[in-house]
Formats: sequence, C-alpha cells, structure tokens
Amino acid sequence: MTTEPTLLLAGGTLIDGNGATPVPSTDVLLRGDEIIAVGPSGTLLTDPPKDDHPPNEHDHGPGLVSGGAITTIDCTGRTVMPGLIDAHCHITFGEPQSNDELFFHRPQSQAAYLAAFNVPKLLRAGVTGFLDADCIFDLGPALRDAINSGMVEGPRMKSGMNALLTAAGGTAGRLIPDAGRLGYAHVMGDRDEMVRTTRQQIKYGADWVKIHVTGSVPNHKGELSVWGADELRAVVETAHALDTPCVAHCRSADSTALAAECGVDLILHASFMDDRALDAVVASGAAIAPTFTFLANLADHGHAVGAAAGQVDIFRGEIRATAEMMRKAFDAGVTLLCGSESGFSLTPYGEWHAREMEVFVDELGLTPIEAITCATANGALALRMPGEVGVIAPGRRADVLVVDGNPGSDVRVLADRRNLVEVISRGARVDLSRPWPTRSPLVGEKVGMWSAQPLTWATAHPAPLRP
Repeated sequence: MTTEPTLLLAGGTLIDGNGATPVPSTDVLLRGDEIIAVGPSGTLLTDPPKDDHPPNEHDHGPGLVSGGAITTIDCTGRTVMPGLIDAHCHITFGEPQSNDELFFHRPQSQAAYLAAFNVPKLLRAGVTGFLDADCIFDLGPALRDAINSGMVEGPRMKSGMNALLTAAGGTAGRLIPDAGRLGYAHVMGDRDEMVRTTRQQIKYGADWVKIHVTGSVPNHKGELSVWGADELRAVVETAHALDTPCVAHCRSADSTALAAECGVDLILHASFMDDRALDAVVASGAAIAPTFTFLANLADHGHAVGAAAGQVDIFRGEIRATAEMMRKAFDAGVTLLCGSESGFSLTPYGEWHAREMEVFVDELGLTPIEAITCATANGALALRMPGEVGVIAPGRRADVLVVDGNPGSDVRVLADRRNLVEVISRGARVDLSRPWPTRSPLVGEKVGMWSAQPLTWATAHPAPLRP
C-alpha cells in the first residue's frame, strides 16, 4: 500500500510539450511525483472508483495501487499540459527599479526574506521549474535547498551564484567595482582567480556557472565583449571538468560567437546575432534563451510606468534586429528556451512568465505549439533534467497544468492566471484559491529622491499663457 496521492486528470485536451498535435479526450494518471499513464478517456482504469468508494484489491489499471484513493479532476473542455519552465529568472533581486536599488538597497537578510516571499508566486503563475543563473549574496543554492526540503513553497529550481565579470564591468557600467563583489557580480582579476572561483562556486552548490561576456563601457554604443577567449575557456573547461554547465550573458554578435566557440552550454540574449555567430552556435550545440520579455515589456508598456522614450526605441530595435536570426536559429535546429528575466520592476514575479511564448509567436513566427515546446520540453535543459520534466508522458515528473482555454491556438491564454484551473507541482495540487501575496515596502528598500526632476525657477514660475 502507498500513501502517495494519485490524481486522474480526466478528459482534457493534451498538449504533451514535445510538439505533437493536441489530443482531445485524454486521461493522465499521476501518482506522487510521477506520470503513470496517458491514454484515451476511460481507458486507464478498468473500473474507476466512485468519489465515495476508495479502490480496493479488486480495482486494477496502469499504476493503480491497491488501497490508494484516487482523486479525479474533470478536465473536459480544458487543456492539460506540462508546467512552464522559466530559463531566466532572478528570484533574489526583489523587483528593483534601478541598479542603484539592486546594489545598494538589498541587505543580505532582507534579500533572503524577499526571495522566500516571492518564489511561491511563480508556482501560482504556472511555473513549475526555473533557473536563477546569478543571484545576489550567493543566495540561490540556499533557496533551492529550502524549496527541496519543504521549508519554502516553490517550483523546482536550479541556481548559479554570483555572475563572473571582468574589471571592464557588465550591464551596470561603473557601478560594478574594479574587484570583489557587489550585488550579483563577482569581478575576476586574472585567470587563476577565474579558475579558483569557478571551483568554489561548484563546491558551494552552484548548478550553473554564469559569465557576463558583454558589458557596457563609456563611448561605445551597446555592449561589447569584455572577456578574452583564453579567460572564457578557462572557466568553461574548469566547470565542465566538475560536471557543471555554463551560461553566458551575450548582447552582441561577437560575444555570441565567442561563447559558442568556447563551449558555453546556454547563451542568454544572443542579441544582434549574425550568420557567423549562428554558425558557431550550431556547430557547438549550445542552446539560446533570447529573453525578449524584458525588452518587449518596456517597448510595449513602458509608457504606462514612466519609462524613458529613448529606452523604448532602443529595446524595440533590439527585438527587431534579433528576432529574424532567432528564427534562423530555430530552423537550423538550435534549442530555444523561454525566459522572462522576472525580478525587475518591469518583470515582477508571477506576472510575465508566459510572455516569451507570445513574442516567439509574434516576432519569430513560431506556432503556439512550437512556442509551448520552448517553454516546457526545452526548458528541461535549464533544470539539468532532460528526459524527466517538461513533457506529459509515462515516467516523467508530475508537473502539470490544467488550463481553461486553448493555448494550442493562442498562447496568450497562459498569461492570465485566472485561466489556470490546476497547477500540479511534484504531484501535489497548488492552492490557487488563496489571496495573491501582497506587502508594504521594507525600510530602506527603495531609493529615496528629493525630486523627479530639477526644480528650476521657470518650473516654479511658469509663464502665463499669452492671449
């Protein structure tokens, strides 16, 4: 006899995550954290038990355990699909409005509480797995372990530690110190330190090692490569020798090619990728998580939250410049993953994890089913669990969504949490009836400003309108 919960998802339309045509009237049987059977409605159990009649030794069917009660969930008219996997999420950042806030207004203890408060939101948005490739204060592995132990409610999680940077910096420019650590950054001094830090990160629990291959420097438009090939190979080869993959932030064609040629396993952004970079990616077998969501949110909705018009134009241009090559990458067989870059004020937790699929459909021309595959089966790579998660099939892990609507024809259905009827994580049903978590700002959490703009004499004394 087993005490593991057994769930029968009955009669839904199955999207399996592998790209197959949706199959209507399908049953899915789960027992604990395993999918036991998938088949046409009414075929998995010879004599399905009544709600008031638990099964006994005379009941039988695939995966049915003698004496174990089965909970049947009627999925008629709904979609059953794998849970979403977010391959680019910053769960420890706490939704800052600026790098200043992220670097200087996040004490370590406060950041830990914020992460534990925010991570359940992912589950309730249909995310059953995510990768946090770089985190502040190296908090990621501790949060992952707390989730795995049951101390904190959250999806399956894989984590890096601080991102490795050179003294040239990263996306935060001169806020990055010349050496040492700040925020998510650990600035490397030389090759020996790169090798030693890589080993230390793995020693202390990193699932991935992240490298910021590009950075912003004065008098240069856009980001450029700030790592040399010898340096990058030193990190990648050290990590691979310890059975740990590498992920790289690359926002230029040269950096994308460099990362692929040096053996990086997962490339974030790959912005402005050209044919040479694509050839390098194809040859290396690297995967890409373009992470358009942050850019698309700012470009499409930035005006609603006060974003500068100049930023809107820049990010819209980056999407246009990158989307065509991402389509070529997809057609060339490159594995594309969906990532939201949730963790900033433009991508708050629990709100935008499904948007990348929408961008894949609208900008890359993928079908909804192809986009869903990028957010499910392909996401298994980010969790280092290929063949285990992201697909509805016997023997896979029991991370499943029941959706009111048909994301197979319109992926935007997944963006509205109200359409999630069931979120099942590790075989357990997530309580979606609770109020959404809310809180007040913590003391010192936000940047205090005297004003939003200079108070000039003309501002204080506007000229009267002339007749």
